[in-house]
Amino acid sequence: MDKVALVVGARGVIGTNLVEHLSSLPDWRVIGLSRRGGVDVPGRVRHVAVDLLDPDDTRVQLAGLSEVTHVFYVAYQDRPTWAELVAPNLAMLVNVVDAIEPVARGLRHVSLMQGYKVYGAHLGPFKTPAREDDPPHLPPEFNVDQQRFLEDRQQGKTWTWSALRPSVVGGVALGNPMNLAVGIAVYASISKELGVPLRFPGKPGAYDALLELTDAGLLAKATVWAATAPAAANQAFNITNGDLFRWNELWPKLGAWFGLEVAPPLQLSLTDVMADKEPLWKQMQATHSLAATSFADVSSWPFADFVFGWDYDFFADSSKARRAGFHEYVETEQMFYDIFADLRRRHIIP
Repeated sequence: MDKVALVVGARGVIGTNLVEHLSSLPDWRVIGLSRRGGVDVPGRVRHVAVDLLDPDDTRVQLAGLSEVTHVFYVAYQDRPTWAELVAPNLAMLVNVVDAIEPVARGLRHVSLMQGYKVYGAHLGPFKTPAREDDPPHLPPEFNVDQQRFLEDRQQGKTWTWSALRPSVVGGVALGNPMNLAVGIAVYASISKELGVPLRFPGKPGAYDALLELTDAGLLAKATVWAATAPAAANQAFNITNGDLFRWNELWPKLGAWFGLEVAPPLQLSLTDVMADKEPLWKQMQATHSLAATSFADVSSWPFADFVFGWDYDFFADSSKARRAGFHEYVETEQMFYDIFADLRRRHIIP
């Protein structure tokens, strides 16, 4: 084991899958950073609880991690406005690099997780397919500030950086505010419990828009590839499943997986309609012998509303990664089925 990964933000949907992938590889040891910490796997994974917004706590907790060779930064803190996102998310990255660089003398790479916010995709219709060399948009945008910080910090250093830009990420990680697949699974399960058809809840135009997603397992593989392949050094890469879809075709198939009829779309706020569903969720847990998962941990309704509100095309060109040597892909429809099946195996949903 000559490589030691420091996964910053190890409890989110991206971080969880990245830790699992790294720990399955024979030549890696993994240290996960998160606010809550986690359960260690002796000889493979060690978890450290840290407040990344506190530079002193970050420095103290990372002081003994001299063996780290690769930093995988996938942490994120939400805020009410785009402008308010900048300060905390930039500060966390700066605090980590400030703390680890002086002690990890063998540091080889810092990996940064970004997204299509770099292209302004969250603001409204944007140029598609988005490419890594597209011009920036007017700030604020913390993803851009984070990359600029790494680019400046890397000058004259022996370590390299990479930036990964996935679409919406599909995977299983409870208690995550940006988990679309889990949100759909819970929405479908509640609809079935109430005996109502599964309706697409987004804007009318969103049902027909052209979209793509990124599987969390695929993203984990791409992240490790970019951190270790010489051809990927000091570059950004779009990482996607490799296929495109429209909800108008996929949504009925997702409903069928749950044994649900699909009625015509009806625009509604999941944040609003799910606000009173916690008692029903507890009743479902008792009726179907589900795990004691809190409703808050499976609820990502504002994010689902956000995604279902994209009444414009949402996709990027991922050919740069393929030209550089990463050739994996995932079928999006099957990705959803696999996630739903995993949730059933864990007794999260009926």
